[in-house]
Amino acid sequence: LDCANCAAKMEAATQKVEGVATAAISFVTQKMKVAFAEGADPAGVMPEVLKVCRKVERGVEIQF
Repeated sequence: LDCANCAAKMEAATQKVEGVATAAISFVTQKMKVAFAEGADPAGVMPEVLKVCRKVERGVEIQF
């Protein structure tokens, strides 16, 4: 994660993913916290989260 602006873009994109209730990125710690919508399967949602984040910054990795 190279800049705070990219972090904000990833956060906004993640919040649009179906199954995500909220998303917040800490640029300082390089971590994103995702809260899932009720009934959402995190294992099914996170690949889409990774996909939208990589549209902002190609080399991003997400561990969950």
